[in-house]
Amino acid sequence: MSDETLDHEPGRMIEEPLSEALSRRYLAYALSTITSRALPDVRDGLKPVQRRILYAMRELKLNPDGAYKKCAKVVGEVMGNYHPHGDSAIYDTLVRLAQDFSVRYPLVDGQGNFGNIDGDAAAAMRYTESRLTPAAELLLEGLDEDAVDFRDTYDEQNSEPEVLPAGFPNLLANGATGIAVGMATSIPPHNAAELIDAAQLLIQDRQTPMAELMNLMPGPDFPTGGVVVNSRAEIREAYETGRGSFRLRARWHVEELGRGAWQIIVTEIPFHVQKSKLLEKLAELLEQKKIPLLADFNDESAEDVRLVLEPKSRSVDPAVLMESLFKLSDLETRFPLNMNVLVNGAPRVCSLRQVLLSFLDHRRDVVLRRARHRLDKIEKRLHLLDGYLIAYLNIDEVIRIIREEDEPKQELQTRFALTEIQAEAILNLRLRALRKLEEIEIRNEHDRLTEERANILLLLEKPYLQWAKVSEQLASARETFAPDTELGRRRSQFDDLPEIELEEALEALVPKEPITVVMSQKGWIRALRGHGLDPASGNFKDGDGFLMACEMQTTDKLILVASDGRAFTIPGDRLPGGRGHGEPIRLTIELGESESLIAMFPLVPEQKFVAASSAGYGFVVPGSELESQRKAGKQVLNPPSGACMTHCLAVSGDQLAVIGENRKLLVFPLSELPEMPRGKGVKLQNYRDGGMLDLITFTEAEGLTTKDSSGRTREWAEWREFVAKRASAGRMVPKGWPRSGCFHG
Repeated sequence: MSDETLDHEPGRMIEEPLSEALSRRYLAYALSTITSRALPDVRDGLKPVQRRILYAMRELKLNPDGAYKKCAKVVGEVMGNYHPHGDSAIYDTLVRLAQDFSVRYPLVDGQGNFGNIDGDAAAAMRYTESRLTPAAELLLEGLDEDAVDFRDTYDEQNSEPEVLPAGFPNLLANGATGIAVGMATSIPPHNAAELIDAAQLLIQDRQTPMAELMNLMPGPDFPTGGVVVNSRAEIREAYETGRGSFRLRARWHVEELGRGAWQIIVTEIPFHVQKSKLLEKLAELLEQKKIPLLADFNDESAEDVRLVLEPKSRSVDPAVLMESLFKLSDLETRFPLNMNVLVNGAPRVCSLRQVLLSFLDHRRDVVLRRARHRLDKIEKRLHLLDGYLIAYLNIDEVIRIIREEDEPKQELQTRFALTEIQAEAILNLRLRALRKLEEIEIRNEHDRLTEERANILLLLEKPYLQWAKVSEQLASARETFAPDTELGRRRSQFDDLPEIELEEALEALVPKEPITVVMSQKGWIRALRGHGLDPASGNFKDGDGFLMACEMQTTDKLILVASDGRAFTIPGDRLPGGRGHGEPIRLTIELGESESLIAMFPLVPEQKFVAASSAGYGFVVPGSELESQRKAGKQVLNPPSGACMTHCLAVSGDQLAVIGENRKLLVFPLSELPEMPRGKGVKLQNYRDGGMLDLITFTEAEGLTTKDSSGRTREWAEWREFVAKRASAGRMVPKGWPRSGCFHG
């Protein structure tokens, strides 16, 4: 279309700021994602695609007692009539609804390969078949009785339910996860029978305390079982606020092998953990020697999970071994709780009570709507029966009118004060229906429907009868999820965390031996057995040489400090042995090529250190703040731009001496330096040119000493002449000062 054409069509061109146009369109996209894709409805616990799949399968008559049909047919029906998105999204959802390890109560009964707990994908939709489950049937029950509102589908050719009647609290029973724009939802699955019991309590008293609800419904019930190790107080707080998390551990037991030998058998793994990836992680940990108590493992799973864990020795405590695996692998996971759901079409974080009350209110609405629908049917039927009874009472006259009158319908209406509907029904009666027996049956039906109408009118009038009906329907639904059935039995159990100090337990298992750690100039590290060695005389690669060394025990932790201000921690028992040249330190810690190590020493938590940069900034840091569990280390000092960390020196006095590259010396009390866990620090010495060269701590009583390159020590009695306030420029060093300018040659 040409520009001229656009100019002559008013309304086609809209002028507005780009920011406003983008924000308005993004807001529309965000709202669509929140309400139509990611968040479930609080009433039936379903997202639109799940609801459409179940409704389409019902329309295809894929009932639990019927035959299976190809999933491709279901996906095509959903995509063509209800869900304007791709087939892969629909099929993935259908597959998940059929996996008993993904949803607590499957809503689709699948036949064929629907994937497994190892993470293998399902077969293509042309190979698999499906039908509804009894649980899905409970969600759909009442759709033909005007139980919920319907709306037009995307092409306005059909209609679909806005929400399902939901015969049980599916939102909490099957849980939900989803990520929208700026918000998310994460709800774990629960036991349906327990939820119904809790709902029955709320029917009696909507203000039932959370503690009483938890007596009936203690916490989540995951499809894959496992053990929840949160305290009751933590679970209660999560349910009251709608936010929290659950710690879920694998279920295990010790299997005796005889003669003191044993092995650990894992029979249940946490929810949403793929067994294949769990095994890969265990293999990686074994290869990296991060789980020293585990010798090997095997997967002996068939239909049930069976992982065999072999200990390093018989003396290993099984609980300690499992605690180390829980800490390092997905044998323990955290499932977040964020009950962010759609309430009246808007997202809202709800408590457990609010979710159950919203479900109960929905069930009451369903009861009322079904009652009104039934009442309308009864009224129409009674209207016809009233006409039939008039006809039977005047059967001879009715027959005469039909035989002799030209307009029998109008004559019947006039003669017996019938409506058009009644007259039409009488004219359509079959001759054999004029028997006396038929009249008796009509009278009986009339009496029965009249009584039912009276009961419905009473139900519509009395709230307590409405809640009694809701309670009755929930009790009936509970039979499907009875705790004594395989489907309804509780799978996840609850337990307290064992009182095991893992670090102490692991350290106790490590033999205490003296070692000397040697670091080469090119970053190769090794641990030599014994103390009192001469590490500089050891063997090094060509072009490499000695950099630094320290003495420690295998039970100690080694601290390495890098020039970028990070501190790393390596347990002494995990250092490479002294044979050969050791291993590159960069295999153990994430150290960049442009960064170097400036200090190495065993961790002493109560020891304090002076951390300083080449720019002359520093502070005192406790040794406990240098420890890190991460391979990337922990940032301790933030050097100014263009500078680097040069010192991490153990404090051994009450005075601090600093010397710059300009050979000016400054001494001030160490108390002027702040103690911090991390940061840039404060200025130690002021430089016009260059930066800091060296620093040292000493006691006022012992005085300042230096050591030259030949190892000779000299005391400087005039050190007090260099005392000034921190951040001063200092004075030129006295005659005879070491040529290097440093305190130790």
